[in-house]
Amino acid sequence: MALNARRISGNGSAPRCEHVDALVPVAPNSSTCWECRATGERWAGLVACLTCGWVACSDDSPRRHALAHYEETDHPVVRALRPGPAWRWCYVHRRAV
Repeated sequence: MALNARRISGNGSAPRCEHVDALVPVAPNSSTCWECRATGERWAGLVACLTCGWVACSDDSPRRHALAHYEETDHPVVRALRPGPAWRWCYVHRRAV
């Protein structure tokens, strides 16, 4: 039973995300999406990469720079950069973790 408990995440019956286990604390390196800012674009939300601290616009934004960062680097987990409830997203598992 203990082995099964390690495989289950805090999200109920979803498999545990091993990418979260591998994270070390890292600070966001910005408070804006530099790529959007450079082109004058607006973003819907910002996320920070939990591997390197890169800040980019979320998937709700037109340019989806956070997704592009994942596709370029394979850094799997981001967290929201906004006041309110904290959430993390794993691009590999395509779900909140």
